[in-house]
This record gives sequence, C-alpha cells and structure tokens, in this order.
Amino acid sequence: MTDEWLSLSDAAGLLGVHPSTARLWSDKGILPVHKTQGGHRRYKRGEILVWAESTSKSREEALEPEGMMQEVIKNVRMQISEGRLQEESWYQKLDDDARAQYRMSARSLFQGLMTYAATNGREAESEAYAIGYEYASRARRYCLSYVDAAKAFLFFRDSLVESVIKVYSEANIPAKRAAEMYTRIHTFTDDILISLLETYRKLESANH
Repeated sequence: MTDEWLSLSDAAGLLGVHPSTARLWSDKGILPVHKTQGGHRRYKRGEILVWAESTSKSREEALEPEGMMQEVIKNVRMQISEGRLQEESWYQKLDDDARAQYRMSARSLFQGLMTYAATNGREAESEAYAIGYEYASRARRYCLSYVDAAKAFLFFRDSLVESVIKVYSEANIPAKRAAEMYTRIHTFTDDILISLLETYRKLESANH
C-alpha cells in the first residue's frame, strides 16, 4: 500500500493542499516526486506520508516569501487577463499605449511586495516611495486625475490582496501567518498610496 503510485491531485489530496501548491513544492525540490517518461509527476504514497510527518511543522514556511509570491503573481495575471480591467472607468480613458503601460506597472507593485517580504520590510520606505512616484507620474503623463490615479493603484492592490487570500487559503497556511501577511501588504500599499498622492500634488504644483 505504501508503494502505491499517486497522481499529482492524489498526492495533493493526501497532503490537504491545492494541486498547484503540490506542483510548486515538487518543482522547487521540496516534495519528493518521480517523473514518468512522458513528463508526468508521480508520487509514492509511503514517501509522501513520511515527508508530511517530518515537515508538518515547517512546510507552511517552505514557499515563503518567493515561491508563494510567484503563485500570487500568476493568479493576479489571470485576474487581469479576464477582462476586469476593461470595466474600470479610468482604464477606459486610456489609449492602447497607456493601457499597456498600466498593465506593465502592475509588475512593479508585485516585485516591490516580493522585495518587502524577502527583506522583512527593511527597504520598504524607499520601495514604497518609488512605486508611488511611478504611479503618480504615469497618471500625469496620461492626463488622469489624482482620483483616477488612486483608483488605478487600488485596482491592482485589491487584485493582489484577493490573490494572496486565494493562494494562502489553497495552501492551508495557518490563519495567524496569513493575517500577518495581509497586515504587511496593507501597511506597504498604504505607504505607496500616500507617496502617490503626495507626488501627484508636487507634480501638479510644479506645472502651475
């Protein structure tokens, strides 16, 4: 029975995690996995049970911060590509070039958050200022009001938070650890929003 071969979804079910989490653990070399000639992932029940027992206390930390954030980013990209952006009033005011710039600007927010998580916030202040400046200057360049500039940032921030909740929930991350991450995201993104508004006001004053 312990030598029984399991599929990815079976192994994930045995561990109580989402298949995407088991796949990520496998690809990072965290979870013992065997590849078939066709490239499919297969798992031995006995190896999975031993692994689960030996890592039960620490496996929720295995993906943080980098691996977990990669899953979050993938999820956000999916959300953005589903057409939610097209429904935003500020987005409808932009031409194709500006829209492409805004889609790319989401990356700076995600990368900033990853840096923030990886360094325990040591570089948060300068990172938050730089991202806020980028969002403000882009809004001015494309003639968006400061309200629309804030709406654009909040759209990407909210997409990010929703994705973190989804990924953490699927990975069965303990509630306390998840709550700590949500708090850190909001602290970091609040600083970005303040930087955005202050920068927009300064840029506006400089042009009068």
